[in-house]
Amino acid sequence: MTPDQSASTVPSPLLTAAVDTERHVARVGWDQPPRLFALVRTRVLRDREPDLVERLGDADDDGYTAIEQEGLPPTSDLESLLGRMAWPDEVDGVALSVERIVVPPEAERDLPDDPRLATDRLAAHPARKDVRLLAACLRTGEQVCLLRQRDHDEDDAVAVGRDLAPGLTHALAATLQDD
Repeated sequence: MTPDQSASTVPSPLLTAAVDTERHVARVGWDQPPRLFALVRTRVLRDREPDLVERLGDADDDGYTAIEQEGLPPTSDLESLLGRMAWPDEVDGVALSVERIVVPPEAERDLPDDPRLATDRLAAHPARKDVRLLAACLRTGEQVCLLRQRDHDEDDAVAVGRDLAPGLTHALAATLQDD
């Protein structure tokens, strides 16, 4: 998948930032913990962080630069963790990369009640697929989600859509709401 600027539609700054961030995460490989990024207008970074000007290079000032938020605490309930987050006004958006196991619906029948045993059974399922989602949201409400499968781990094989992980994008967007 590449933002196709030769076509009549130019990718949005959010899609461009999401693609760049997903490729950055993909370069590290698989079996990563969740990774969280603040999205900030590149022009704002140039103005406020002169030390970054050289690293930003020729990045589009109207685009977004992803800034990784290191030290994300390990959790088995990512949505709950996101529910406790908030961002300063300077952050225009947020992106989250998370790996998941996808199984066919019938694999979820008759699972043990113990969450650990259920997870082990799903992880061992022969039709299991490992995927990485990168969800990205802006304060404006714009959202995009990218999905990469381990079986097809190529930059041009990444699916893009708004509703690939609606629960995740909703929880992520909620971190940007002013309460």
